[in-house]
Amino acid sequence: MKILVCISHVPDTTSKINFTDGDTKFDTNGVQFVINPNDEFGLTRAMWFKEKQGASVDVVNVGGPETEPTLRKALAIGADNAIRVNAEATDGFFVAKQLAKIVQDGGYDLVIGGRESIDYNGGMVPGMVAALTGANFVNTCIGLEIDGDTATAVREIDGGKETSTAKLPLVVGGQKGLVEESDLRIPNMRGIMMARKKPLTVVEPIDADHETKAVQFEKPAPKGEVKLVSPDNVQELIDLLHNEAKAI
Repeated sequence: MKILVCISHVPDTTSKINFTDGDTKFDTNGVQFVINPNDEFGLTRAMWFKEKQGASVDVVNVGGPETEPTLRKALAIGADNAIRVNAEATDGFFVAKQLAKIVQDGGYDLVIGGRESIDYNGGMVPGMVAALTGANFVNTCIGLEIDGDTATAVREIDGGKETSTAKLPLVVGGQKGLVEESDLRIPNMRGIMMARKKPLTVVEPIDADHETKAVQFEKPAPKGEVKLVSPDNVQELIDLLHNEAKAI
């Protein structure tokens, strides 16, 4: 079984976010980048398939040279090969077209990506990759087993879980639950040394339209002053919620 794990290069959630050029560009100075958490859950599940079922695991990213340390970390965790599509990942459709080309050329049985990245939170790429490649698709996936050419997937739905089966090839939009946080792997020294020798292939992007463009970024408004209301003065609280906060 050939598995491709899609890796997004995203800012660590503890990083201080700023913008430049009139709030039109993200300022990367001083920002630590990591594997997108939803993608890391998928990568860890792929490692299980590699160890238990002998699958081969490749990772892919759409981005510039600055994303290669993130790919190297994925290799250190245990992926066999890495592919970087040499283009800026600014639009979901453009990224999906690049990934679909890699999937088709590589003949992958299973494609695992995060349901969304934690920077843009678009949640659109895995579904578009499935549509572009003609593969089956399961989103918000929290459980996955493969038996031959049949996958049994569990996905999160409103109020519960849904279990379904699908034939390979399959694209999965994974999230926490596919594995737990305690199952995530930290690269050891042996893995880091081996990662330096593993292939990291750079390919040029195919022609594809950019359907969207970020015009401007804006930080959330700072929190306002807190008003304390005596527990004995319920009417004042109601008035504030109704007339000032417009919450009721």
